[in-house]
Amino acid sequence: ELMTGYTMLRNGGVGNGGQPWVLRWSSRIRLTWLSFTLFVILVFFPLIAHYYLTTIDDADDAGKRIFGPRTGNELCEVKHVQDLCRIRESVSEELLQLEAKRQELNSEIAKLNLKIEACKKSIENAKQDLLQLKNVISQTEHSYKELMAQNQPKLSLPIRLLPDKDDATIPLPKSNRNCRLHNCFDYSRCPLTSGFPVYVYNSDDYPFGSSLDPLIKQAFEATVRTNVYVTENANIACVYIILVGEMQEPVMPKPTELEQQLHSLPYWRTDGHNHLIINLSRKSETQNFIYNISTGRAMIAQSTFYDSQYRPGFDIVVSPLVHAMSEPNFLEIPPQVPVKRKYLFSFQGEKIESLRSSLQEVRSFEEEIEGNAPADYDDRIITTLKAVQDSKLDFVLVEFTCKNQPKASLPTEWALCGERDDRLELLKLSTFALIITPGDTHLVISAGCTMRLFEALEVGAIPVVLGEQVQLPYNDVIRWNEAALIIPKPRITEVHFLLRSISDNDLLAMRRQGRFLWETYFSTSDNVFSTVLAIIRTRIQIPAAPIREEPAVEIPHRSGKAAGTDPNMADNGDLDLGPVETEPPYASPKYLRNFTLTAMDIYRNWNSAPGPFHLFPYTPFDPVLPSEAKFLGSGTGFRPIGGGAGGSGKEFQAALGGNVPREQFTVVMLTYEREEVLMNSLERLNGLPYLNKVVVVWNSPKLPSEDLLWPDIGVPIMVVRTEKNSLNNRFLPWDEIDTEAILSIDDDAHLRHDEIMFGFRVWREARDRIVGFPGRYHAWDIPHQSWLYNSNYSCELSMVLTGAAFFHKYYAYLYSYVMPQAIRDMVDEYINCEDIAMNFLVSHLTRKPPIKVTSRWTFRCPGCPQALSHDDSHFHERHKCINFFVKVYGYMPLLYTQFRVDSVLFKTRLPHDKTKCFKFI
Repeated sequence: ELMTGYTMLRNGGVGNGGQPWVLRWSSRIRLTWLSFTLFVILVFFPLIAHYYLTTIDDADDAGKRIFGPRTGNELCEVKHVQDLCRIRESVSEELLQLEAKRQELNSEIAKLNLKIEACKKSIENAKQDLLQLKNVISQTEHSYKELMAQNQPKLSLPIRLLPDKDDATIPLPKSNRNCRLHNCFDYSRCPLTSGFPVYVYNSDDYPFGSSLDPLIKQAFEATVRTNVYVTENANIACVYIILVGEMQEPVMPKPTELEQQLHSLPYWRTDGHNHLIINLSRKSETQNFIYNISTGRAMIAQSTFYDSQYRPGFDIVVSPLVHAMSEPNFLEIPPQVPVKRKYLFSFQGEKIESLRSSLQEVRSFEEEIEGNAPADYDDRIITTLKAVQDSKLDFVLVEFTCKNQPKASLPTEWALCGERDDRLELLKLSTFALIITPGDTHLVISAGCTMRLFEALEVGAIPVVLGEQVQLPYNDVIRWNEAALIIPKPRITEVHFLLRSISDNDLLAMRRQGRFLWETYFSTSDNVFSTVLAIIRTRIQIPAAPIREEPAVEIPHRSGKAAGTDPNMADNGDLDLGPVETEPPYASPKYLRNFTLTAMDIYRNWNSAPGPFHLFPYTPFDPVLPSEAKFLGSGTGFRPIGGGAGGSGKEFQAALGGNVPREQFTVVMLTYEREEVLMNSLERLNGLPYLNKVVVVWNSPKLPSEDLLWPDIGVPIMVVRTEKNSLNNRFLPWDEIDTEAILSIDDDAHLRHDEIMFGFRVWREARDRIVGFPGRYHAWDIPHQSWLYNSNYSCELSMVLTGAAFFHKYYAYLYSYVMPQAIRDMVDEYINCEDIAMNFLVSHLTRKPPIKVTSRWTFRCPGCPQALSHDDSHFHERHKCINFFVKVYGYMPLLYTQFRVDSVLFKTRLPHDKTKCFKFI
């Protein structure tokens, strides 16, 4: 249609129906114009209206605003809005009142909460006070029952009895040969509480003093100056000692002159009672010049005795003083392993004069039985030993003729050959060392025999003494059959069989015991002199002097900071490891048998001979044995193992284990300038049951900060100042430690209360062991032929680190005063290995491994500063320490074990009436 219109327009509008076309065209034009008009109105009118309205609202006269917002009052003028306004105002007032009441109620609730907390604290304090009162009542009842059971009052020390100016009359023996303690010793000068004072004469004040061997005299004087029993007050002395030998040959006085000088001693008192004459020998050829001297009632201590001279139980056979002014070098002493050496046995010696030549003829068997001199077995011994050597069944070395000039000796005595170093080299290659006693049976012991014994024990050759009549050094107190073989000479043909039949374990035990005897009683002048005094003191039944304790110099510190309770430390859950007591600190009971010495006690002597302080002889872990040193011994009261009526026993959580009814332990914590770590560790001890005291060993020369506030954990905290920075300070026997049980713990150790209590329980069941948490072990490095220290996780262990371990205070004395000084010096050199040294010591003494408790392998606290053990050289130093300690001890004392102690209650929660067991897995 459009095309038609267009065609008609081109044609001048002429066509069919021209007028309708115009109408249609005009209507289209009007429609287009109308649409345009509407578009303009819809777009521009709102813009104009918006502009107009905004212009009116900006007018200055507020009353002329037509479209602006009105105020609330203006709205309220509207009648239908007034009610809503009143409602809003009422609600606002009520809300304000409710808010005020809410704040008031919150304030009252806060006050009530404070009152509730205060009441709870009061209740807890009242409960603690009630529990303490119950414990005090229980302790009082227990003490009363013990006293009633003993039916005897507690004894106090008697008043010390001083000797009278005029000595008591002592019955005279028929001859000096019959002297014994009961008829030649004045007991009135030696009361039990006297302390065994000993007065030593100065040999230089007498003419014979110039004839003494200078080395022996110098060594003797040095020993006397340091001995605890020596006194300068002769009026109170129990025993008087004079040194008369070894004398030098050219200037030796005549026997009559020496006898006059002895009798002129100011306290000789006509017969020399309570005197001890010491004749020490440094050489094998020392002569028995006292044999022809009248010594009255004086005791004699020397290395050579004839049977007519020796008085058993009165005189003393002493060892030679070889190391007069020098300490033995442990690095030169051969190790105790391997057990078998190159030679089965060895002997070198030459007999200058035989008994057969002096007798001119061989005695018959009947004459021997009648008590006459026996036949000389030496020819039979020579023949038998040469036959064993020629048989080549075993490597043996026997020489009956010296290559060089033999040493001087007594008649019928086998003289030593060669120099001392040559003899020691041969003994280092020998499993056994033969010692042939003199053919003259009247000679019960000689300096040559004691010298052979000394050298054999020194290098670990087991002595084989041919001749049962011999009196070995200190034979009345040392069980020599534990370290040597004493065989009658007629059994010489059976010696080879006997030596081959001894097992390796027995050989090692005898060699170890011999090494102990040599170190303790033979090696130095101090050991010899102390042993002589200990024998006399033991004979007259006077207790040993208490070994000294290390005086603790306290560092003043401020306390009062209330220690919080870490729930991870104190919360044991459902686990009950024993009766949790809150008793005040109390010390371990001391032994009440210090003045009791019986035959049974001597029989049970731990190491066979009394020492200067009785450290080794009497173990503190046997409740039957006496404790001569005051620090030894356990409690005096013991309950039956059954513990209840009908033998049912106590429940697990109703007993603490062990046979000591009441006991606490002391924490010894070593620290060095780590105050924050230390404070955190001390706070973790708050509320720990059975804790007696905490001894903080401050190992730094720099004192703690003055403003440092120490936590109050309910027990005393003693901060001890040390003389130098040494890890050995961890094991010093501080006098502030009043308990037998010591928990040695590092300042960064992180242990829970239940773990500590469990370790304490286990230690009470094994008081002679180290009981702790982190285990370690040693291993043999085959390529390097040396020992290694290993800290890898393993089922096997041989050490327990003392950074978290229980041990007996007894071992603190041994570590500090008895253990070889060379070990402590190496600990100071490396600032390391003190825990290894303690494990070596305890295993050496007990021949038992330590006990590990729980499965924990580490115990360090998270986030603590780095310790010494993180240094790269730490393990290399510990390897060196182990190998050095093995050289000092002569063998590896550590023992392997896979034994670990855990409580089944750690794994299984049992009802209260079922937890009666304590199992070991």
